[in-house]
Amino acid sequence: MDGCAQMCKCFLILFNSLLALMGFGLLSLGFWLRFGAKTQGLFDIDLTTAEFTIGVLVLMVIGVLMLVTAIIGDYGVCNQSLIALSVFAGLLSVLMIAEIAAGMMSFMRGGEKVADFYITIYAQYVNSRSGGQAFALNLFHKAFDCCGIGGAIELFVRDTCPDRNFLQQFTFSSCPSVIISEFESKAPLLLGGSLGTAAVMMVALVCCCVLCNSLKVSLYSSPHVY
Repeated sequence: MDGCAQMCKCFLILFNSLLALMGFGLLSLGFWLRFGAKTQGLFDIDLTTAEFTIGVLVLMVIGVLMLVTAIIGDYGVCNQSLIALSVFAGLLSVLMIAEIAAGMMSFMRGGEKVADFYITIYAQYVNSRSGGQAFALNLFHKAFDCCGIGGAIELFVRDTCPDRNFLQQFTFSSCPSVIISEFESKAPLLLGGSLGTAAVMMVALVCCCVLCNSLKVSLYSSPHVY
């Protein structure tokens, strides 16, 4: 291998190590959301489109896909296998497309989707007082420093609001509006992060092609023994 191929090999080993860690993290998060004692009640939420359940399953699938891609990629690099590198390139292309699609969706309608999800949890918690829904509301309220859909002195979900004294309860903001404004303000960062990740994947894909080409040249140029 020439120097360029050697650099690509080192980059791919580092990239696949980070990809495996990310995949394991996403898979662990998905399992925690799906089977955790505190989060189990989230799946009792009656969503017409079951978006939360689908989102958790997609999270787990992406995590598994990342792990598999990293394992196949490292195997192909370390064993100089053209077949494994070709499969790695195909899986990496799928991940890159999924990353760009996720970034575009978050940029365009991420805030509205999350706000609608919050309103659904809020309405059902008011009726059922479920532990899983209370846990979800607590997460939203602490993350966005808001409370309920009415804002100040929220009566129906006061037990899930951030801890404040009586006077400070007048400063609570309505969660749907806060969620939408937060997503709108950070939408360029989300899109930039997704496109940046996709760009790193593209570099890894180019390195994979360079390595495959170097292996083909080495294979075809090697002397035949009769």
